[in-house]
Amino acid sequence: MSVCAIEMTTMAPFTISADGSYAARLAGQGEARFVERWTLAGPEPYAVPLPLAQPEEADSEVLPLTDGRVLIHRRVAERHAFALLYPTGAAAGPRTGELQLGAVDAEEGVRVRLLPPSPDGSAAFALAAADGVTTVWQVAGCSFGPQPVARIPGRCSGGVWLDRVGRLLALDRELEGTTKAVTVDLGRGEVSPLLQIAEDSDDRLLLADPDSGLLLIRSDAPGEPRLGWGVLGSSRPVRFPECLRLGEALPFAVQPGQALMPETCGVALRLPEGDIALWRPADRHVFRLAAPAGWLGGAGLWSPQGRLHLPYATPDVPCGILGLTLPASPPPPVRLDPPPAPPRPVPLQQAPLSGR
Repeated sequence: MSVCAIEMTTMAPFTISADGSYAARLAGQGEARFVERWTLAGPEPYAVPLPLAQPEEADSEVLPLTDGRVLIHRRVAERHAFALLYPTGAAAGPRTGELQLGAVDAEEGVRVRLLPPSPDGSAAFALAAADGVTTVWQVAGCSFGPQPVARIPGRCSGGVWLDRVGRLLALDRELEGTTKAVTVDLGRGEVSPLLQIAEDSDDRLLLADPDSGLLLIRSDAPGEPRLGWGVLGSSRPVRFPECLRLGEALPFAVQPGQALMPETCGVALRLPEGDIALWRPADRHVFRLAAPAGWLGGAGLWSPQGRLHLPYATPDVPCGILGLTLPASPPPPVRLDPPPAPPRPVPLQQAPLSGR
């Protein structure tokens, strides 16, 4: 399985590891917060609490690694501290082990947040964004504490992985009043353009599938912010389908394993009202579905076979996964009354690093 659970400004409240085997969230309420790890690889999901002697703050971030440990990012005094939590056996019963990884100094005007899980499953990265420069820090998987791996002029947001090894990272960079997605090569510390739809348009990358090259984009190049799609490294234009006029809908998962077939990838979107839309680029319609009760919104994962798995938690089922399949038979096309004039297609610039 593969997963993408990405929000534009912050980590989702429920985050799934790169290979789909584990997930983590902050459970509890009020001042009684604790880390909870979900195991998803077995026949039934189950949750393991990872409490410590002191409750976690509500603004702490968690990120699961593929070995079952959970990275936590805490604000501690004037530092951003990082640690790994894991369950341990003891004579008195299960306990939580903690491995301190070091910290990054907190600076005024600099926002530090975790990036989505790295595709390699063992490393983890954080983004420290300021008005003049943004730094990518490796905070797990390195030998001597947090290490800066790239500095990017401008304030960056977002964060989407473009490969399966955790080297190519797309960020949305605001520079001189315009926001453009750029590619950051973490191995070399190099930055290159990714999206250049129009000279003065804001072009953000929301989601990507490294297998097929499918890109999900939000851009105001058509005259207003619209969802569109393109293919990494392709010279074909970005398309802005009418059926994706869904307001502030946010794609949160894309089907992996569709090599060279981006049009067949299933895409799941969270609608502004909290429900779900399922869509394929080859289709001219979306399937609208009510979100399951207790859905941990903004999170989900597709299997390569096209089944979408949604995590949920209710008083009766504290750890559950609901499976959905994108219907094969198309319904009548979605129509808007009156239909707006279709926007003029605009080109997607080929990413300089797309062949790597």
